[in-house]
Amino acid sequence: MILKIMVLFLAGMAILAMLGRLRFPGQKKLASMKCRGCGRYRIGKGPCSCGKG
Repeated sequence: MILKIMVLFLAGMAILAMLGRLRFPGQKKLASMKCRGCGRYRIGKGPCSCGKG
C-alpha cells in the first residue's frame, strides 16, 4: 500500500516537472533583459553599469 502511494506520488511529481519545463511564461523577455557582457539584469532601458553592453 505504501509502495503504491510512493509510486503515484513520484509519477505525479514527474508529470509536474515535465509540464513546468515545457514553457515558462516570460522566459524570452527575461533573457533579453540581461547584459551580454556581465550577465546581470538591466533595469530600465539604459546601458548596463559595467560599460560592456
